[in-house]
Amino acid sequence: MDPIQQLVDFTRHYYQTNDFIPLHAPQFGDAEKQAVMDTLESTFVSSVGRYVDEFEQQISQFTGSAGAVATVNGTAALHAALYASGVRQGDMVITQALSFVATANVIHHMGATPAFVDISPSGFGLCPDALAAFLDEHGQLRDGACYHKTSHQRIGAVVPMHTFGHPADMDGLLRVCQQWHIPLVEDAAESLGSWYQGHHTGTLGDFGALSFNGNKIITTGGGGMVLTRTAGAQQQVKHLTTTAKVPHPYEFFHDQAGFNYRMPNLNAALGCGQMTRLNDYLKAKRALAEHYQQLFAGTEYQFIQEPENCRSNYWLNGIICPDKACRDKLLTITNDQGVMTRPVWQLMHRLPMYQDCIRGTLPTAERAAERIVNLPSSPLTTKEA
Repeated sequence: MDPIQQLVDFTRHYYQTNDFIPLHAPQFGDAEKQAVMDTLESTFVSSVGRYVDEFEQQISQFTGSAGAVATVNGTAALHAALYASGVRQGDMVITQALSFVATANVIHHMGATPAFVDISPSGFGLCPDALAAFLDEHGQLRDGACYHKTSHQRIGAVVPMHTFGHPADMDGLLRVCQQWHIPLVEDAAESLGSWYQGHHTGTLGDFGALSFNGNKIITTGGGGMVLTRTAGAQQQVKHLTTTAKVPHPYEFFHDQAGFNYRMPNLNAALGCGQMTRLNDYLKAKRALAEHYQQLFAGTEYQFIQEPENCRSNYWLNGIICPDKACRDKLLTITNDQGVMTRPVWQLMHRLPMYQDCIRGTLPTAERAAERIVNLPSSPLTTKEA
């Protein structure tokens, strides 16, 4: 049978429905309902309430981070993390060309300039070799910091993204960043539950940023989290994201221009309920990934597997098509039959607002952008496929 029709038939059978099958849908149960109702009854639905602290503690414990600070969304988390790492207006920030647009948007709205580097063929995260080559060509060490040779901008940070939940090559990236004295901030928006050589993503760099958007592995409706390596950094970020208000029984005194990024208690309550299901989600996602791997074995379509020495959450399953024509055919047939598939994001340098940004050579990203398709990835935890 044709692999594309096999995919349609498999997803229909797996999800036991003839209705539209989305790419990733959230699931809710009694724990979420109870926590949300408790919040409503308490009237503490905004940025003050016990669930915010509880959710931060749960995420910190699960990831092994020294601290965690809840924010209104993943974009705000990345913004706060970059600011806490020292990025300021006029800096340059290096990231990967293949990413969701929020990564570049954060850099832009900070008044910094994104620069785009190629990805690794395994996992599709920022490539250490490409980063090293870019810095060898464009970087210059001066007064303990790295600067771009031509623009003379300080290179304030490197931001790898753990694509689809697959960990980037952190050892290689950290070596390059240490050599060039550049902070590393992980965009771990998609990778809650992913591990790099026994360390949770978002905990290896100077800071990490998670997302709890409605399509993520757990959701708070909208929300994010900054992961920190020290308790002091946690306090720094928490102060920054709560308008930098100095604690006082009644006075409103703010000691810097902070952000109003605190996650509402109502959203955090939903997150606490979702955390009771996270391990089940991870188990179900791994089982689904194994099904897809078997489905495409022996075909011209290559299933995207977790990198060596990593354990991915398989947030979004994906395949690599033989060419763009096969990709377009798969997208058309599946979506016409009510099974949602999608291509990967447009490469950042191909978007009008970033087309003039500095970039390295991008052969792997350009090839991936023409061939990757993401597949339905909602976890099944309450019934057998």
